[in-house]
Amino acid sequence: MELTDTQRAIHAFLAERIEADGFAPSQAEIARAFGFKGVRAAQYHLEALEAAGIVERSPGRARSLRLLQLPNGPQQLALPAHDDALQLPVLGQVAAGIPIGADIGSEQVLLMDRALFTPTPDYLLKVKGDSMRDEGIFDGDLIGVHRTSEARNGQIVIARIDDEITVKLLRIGQGGIRLLPRNPDYAPIEVQPGQDFAIEGLYCGLVRPNA
Repeated sequence: MELTDTQRAIHAFLAERIEADGFAPSQAEIARAFGFKGVRAAQYHLEALEAAGIVERSPGRARSLRLLQLPNGPQQLALPAHDDALQLPVLGQVAAGIPIGADIGSEQVLLMDRALFTPTPDYLLKVKGDSMRDEGIFDGDLIGVHRTSEARNGQIVIARIDDEITVKLLRIGQGGIRLLPRNPDYAPIEVQPGQDFAIEGLYCGLVRPNA
């Protein structure tokens, strides 16, 4: 969807205010900033941004607007964020079923509330599949990943097996390493001797884009 100059300016204004204040301006504040006669004009432009997939709003919640895309794309990741906000790149896809190849390449940067994650994530991955449903991780979710090569027994990890990526529960025992699904319809993954295996990161929370 092609945005008008006013809508692009509002988008930039939203990013500036969220970065500075940690939350979005109200429709009344947007109306005042752009000289609109009432909030209906601000609402119209926000609806256009939402339809374009640039912002997301939670109905009935004040100041709930979130940016799904920064004004100048992924290069804005280098800008300093507010203490309570994180600018996280979306790095491809991770399987919650069987491992699939990871599409490493960021086409989107999201501004997220730091309080949603523990520990602090370095990036987001989009989940495909439902093998982790009993942990509340569903197809289409964006999971936060804290980049590390170390994990403890029982943690949910993002693991690489022969250049493929999956999210599973890590189980380390006398018999070796197993990656356990949290859905009885799926079998555990047994890491075989000689396989190229590595921990890529720890699961640290999720965002459900359509919730």
